[in-house]
Amino acid sequence: MVKDTTLQRRQFVKAAGAGSVLGTVGIAGCTDDISGGSGGGEFPSQDIEMICPWAEGGGTDQTARQLASGVENHLDTSAYVSNQTGGTGSVGFGAIANAAPDGHTVGVLTVEITTIEHLGVAQVSHEDVEPILQYNFDPAALTVPEDAPYGTLSEFIDYAEDNPGEISVSNSGPGGIWHLSAAGFAQEAGIELDHVGYNGAAPATEAVVNGEVQATTSSAPEVAGQVEDGPLTTLAVFGEERVDLMPDTPTLMEEGVDFSMGAWRGLGVPNDTPDDVISTLYDAYNSVYESDEFQEFMDTSGFGLRKRDTEEFGQFMQQSYEDFGELVENLELGE
Repeated sequence: MVKDTTLQRRQFVKAAGAGSVLGTVGIAGCTDDISGGSGGGEFPSQDIEMICPWAEGGGTDQTARQLASGVENHLDTSAYVSNQTGGTGSVGFGAIANAAPDGHTVGVLTVEITTIEHLGVAQVSHEDVEPILQYNFDPAALTVPEDAPYGTLSEFIDYAEDNPGEISVSNSGPGGIWHLSAAGFAQEAGIELDHVGYNGAAPATEAVVNGEVQATTSSAPEVAGQVEDGPLTTLAVFGEERVDLMPDTPTLMEEGVDFSMGAWRGLGVPNDTPDDVISTLYDAYNSVYESDEFQEFMDTSGFGLRKRDTEEFGQFMQQSYEDFGELVENLELGE
């Protein structure tokens, strides 16, 4: 896929940023007037708007609200979340990129900011924002029926090698992170799988239970209930470390497959935001991340904790963008 020019990108981002706000909910302590300018004084000089590109009530929204309520204890201002949804996250990402670069708009970034440009969904990517920190990573998990003819990842790979294309793997939609995770794993393992898209992780999991497909990829929390009570078992998680929810389940790397992929969340601001403002925001949100309250919330809710600082998060997004570009091209998914 040939990337568009910077001008074309900016024109799209401006258009995406004009999308309607589908839900704006204030956090306790938020003042009535959130539209005042910075006034050129010390930062912050007004409330912090946290733009969430995903719907109210979802996992990304839940984590954003927890961060917003916590950061008020570390900045001399209030924070609130606005949900600006649509276009596989592109409306919200565009709104983040086009906000005033003064630190008073902080965006919640998700893995889609490194995939949707490759998929031809939108001309917006991680290059349109500056990173603050990453706070979450939920690796994909390969889950199969307990009575499947393969009880380990090695046996799964051997079976797939002997029966190319016979194993159908469900996911939450073509081009989504769980589809890309399964396809990337298959590519790295040198096997052929049949990928079947469903409208979300829940029906994709049910498809395995009902025998419509032979496996599924999703996050560990999305299959945990069926794994704990049967009739499913998870063969491996696609992270660098095991997940607390499934401590006995190995990683792909432990099983000899050098591959890691999953969903993640982080924070960013518009390009040209001053370095000292980014540093202040990092210190504040990092304090929230390290707090007992946030750690307990993430653990109780089943969200994986993973912190990367400003520089590391930027490097991670760049590498992810490049990896997804190669994968999407190999799969012939992009436009």
